[in-house]
Amino acid sequence: MTRDAPTVCLVAGEESGDQLGSELMKALTAKMGEGVRYCGVGGERMTGLGLTSFFDMSDVSVMGLSAVLARLPLIVRRVYQTVDAVIAAKPDVLVIIDSPDFTHSVAKRVRRRAPDIPIVGYVSPSVWAWRPGRARKMSHYVDELLALLPFEPDVHRKLGGPRTHYVGHPLSEKAAALRPAEGERTSLTEDRKVLLVLPGSRRSEIDRLLDVFGETVARVVQDLPDTEVVLPAVAHLEARIREGVSRWQVKPKIVTGLEAKQAAFRRAHAALAASGTVSLELALAGVPMVVAYKVDWFFRRLKDLNRVLKFASVESFVLPNIILGTRAIPEYLDEEVQPDALAKQLKKLLTESPERKRQVDELARLDDAMRLPDGYSQSSAAADVVLNAISARPR
Repeated sequence: MTRDAPTVCLVAGEESGDQLGSELMKALTAKMGEGVRYCGVGGERMTGLGLTSFFDMSDVSVMGLSAVLARLPLIVRRVYQTVDAVIAAKPDVLVIIDSPDFTHSVAKRVRRRAPDIPIVGYVSPSVWAWRPGRARKMSHYVDELLALLPFEPDVHRKLGGPRTHYVGHPLSEKAAALRPAEGERTSLTEDRKVLLVLPGSRRSEIDRLLDVFGETVARVVQDLPDTEVVLPAVAHLEARIREGVSRWQVKPKIVTGLEAKQAAFRRAHAALAASGTVSLELALAGVPMVVAYKVDWFFRRLKDLNRVLKFASVESFVLPNIILGTRAIPEYLDEEVQPDALAKQLKKLLTESPERKRQVDELARLDDAMRLPDGYSQSSAAADVVLNAISARPR
């Protein structure tokens, strides 16, 4: 192992991490040359670029409490297998990518057994919203943290977290596909208004929000009958969504696939969405929205305890609001998620109202708020931090 042929170990735990990891690998290879060796845990994209994966990433790529519990013995074995393999590979740097339950378990153990290996974390856990004490704990086993959101470096400074670098969000580089060409998004005074409905990307979210979203849509269309309702469905939940909307008074047009979703975003005049990354997609597309979220029974029972322990440290749970430092996007949580309240706000966004104008104006600031220095892409900015970590390692 030499400076000319470094070994980079990357550990991801799900599809989104495989996407980030593959783009990082491309940027690192462009900067270091073809001699770099990659090992770790990754999916098809990363292995297709030359990563030797210790096992199939699908072993640890699970969502939901019941699914995790069912596979817990295997996941625990994979954690220890990954740690042993990282130590054996003697990499110049270890990059852990998202999936903190898995990747951070690996990083902690690698740090104890091989403290000389630099560790870079890619994607910050949401310490600004939940369990802020994690930031200080991370500083003991993460040397450099790559943040996707521009406010996160300041959050980690205040919370005593690791050195944190804003490297941009992958959605920013894909924003053009979400923004309308001339004529795709009609004027509110012409043709039909298009309302997007986005009830979530997980079964639990859909189970909690789909019925109330259906009641909301019925109230909107009752007052604005020229509204077309479009629901972009995640493929693996399409059957559940179709079953749920069969009970709706107003039936939405269900679309699937990335291209159909992007086309719907380009046509949309307003949206009703579950809280999550989709709110940032809508914001980058310039689509005014109302955001709602219902936590599951476990976290609802903890809510009062959370207030006592100060686990929640932000006033908003909507990413564009946090990034812009505004409350322009209406947000509703738990008992506030009522059809009448949601419909009232949506009707304002589907007309030329002051509320719509304010939100459109605020969303127009998002590009500047998330912009990287000229000449930098997300993967390039991330690669530079990784390279600096390698260079700083004592030889």
